[in-house]
Amino acid sequence: MTDILLLAFIFLIAGVVSVPIATRLGMGSVLGYLAAGVAISPVLALLDVDVHAIQQVAELGVVMMLFLIGLELEPRYLWQMRLKLLGMGGGQILLTTAVVAGLANVLGQPWNVSVAIGLVLALSSTAITLQTLTEKGLLKSSGGESGFFVLLTQDVAVIPILAVVPLLAIPELAGFAATSGAEGHGPSLSLVEGMNGLQTAVVTLSAVGIVILGGNYLTRPALRFIAVTGLRE
Repeated sequence: MTDILLLAFIFLIAGVVSVPIATRLGMGSVLGYLAAGVAISPVLALLDVDVHAIQQVAELGVVMMLFLIGLELEPRYLWQMRLKLLGMGGGQILLTTAVVAGLANVLGQPWNVSVAIGLVLALSSTAITLQTLTEKGLLKSSGGESGFFVLLTQDVAVIPILAVVPLLAIPELAGFAATSGAEGHGPSLSLVEGMNGLQTAVVTLSAVGIVILGGNYLTRPALRFIAVTGLRE
């Protein structure tokens, strides 16, 4: 308990000091938090802190921030802007992937590695960009909305990208990953462990399909059943 309080104290002090300075310099709070993380990293190393455990907590914070942003969106408005989502967002992903993959291929990378690099570099950080646009009051502007459309399309495109990337895996690297997973501590809960690229892609797309179908056909009956019970819990 003492260790948790000490870490919380260090994080709060770093944020309280760095964020106002970064905001005063016009850099935004995101860069302030990044600077705070860089500044306290030696302290965490001296305290022998498990950085991976902290990273999981940080990812939860990012998810909650995106959830709050999603609450402010209207599905009807998104449906009206579907052409912009597909045109601007899809065009950005395809164009960036093509350019980066072409450059990587020219530099001597195999085509599958080049495409994988292009897909990765075609994505942006939604959390950082939206936070910056919100702080500067640009989210409701035409440029901010265009940027939001691109970011939203990128978030949706992550699903097919995760299904495509295993198909691009180098056989030697895929074998190494499977061997490393098998030699891990304790049983693995991964559904795709030991599968090849095609099988991994099929499992990924099937899981996404199950989630979509379940959300469409099971959520309303479940909520209706809960409402009928009349229990506030």
